[in-house]
Amino acid sequence: METMSDADQTARFTALAHDVATPLRRYLVRRVSAAAVDDVVAEVLLVLWRRLADVPPDDPLPWTYAVARGCVANARRAEQRHLRLVDRLGRLERRPALLAPEGQSDADAEVHAALAGLREVDREVVTLWAWEGLAPREIATVTGLTPNAVSIRLHRAKKALARELGKNAPLGGQVPDEGRRPR
Repeated sequence: METMSDADQTARFTALAHDVATPLRRYLVRRVSAAAVDDVVAEVLLVLWRRLADVPPDDPLPWTYAVARGCVANARRAEQRHLRLVDRLGRLERRPALLAPEGQSDADAEVHAALAGLREVDREVVTLWAWEGLAPREIATVTGLTPNAVSIRLHRAKKALARELGKNAPLGGQVPDEGRRPR
């Protein structure tokens, strides 16, 4: 395999950063505090630069979300360490684990509360599907699960959310060919 010149690497990274920046920010705004978004974006872009050769050229977004997921986990662990220290000092109370955007409606608050009731991996599967618009095979890339496991978790999580929200009908159905590329 040929190595890319510095100029080619820079051009590829610039194009990649341009393509993933907006969806990456949307992904992060729903997962970390507003103050942490820029820091996590910078960390993700640093990983993308370092591992540029590993980024799939045809569909880099799921791979980028997988990197962002790890960076969010690192940021949360660091924040938890910080909060434990501050708690010990008696200066700050813990914030809820699932951050809801500012200015949300009561319905949004109800959805966020229902999401908070799911297991973390199920919440991640649902939000990647609903908010990021990823198909089960793409969610599998992000989470490290199999596409079949993602579909099963998504189905069960949607039923649990519908129950929690007091609705009789399941939340939006999947298209039978969702996640499949045309032949």
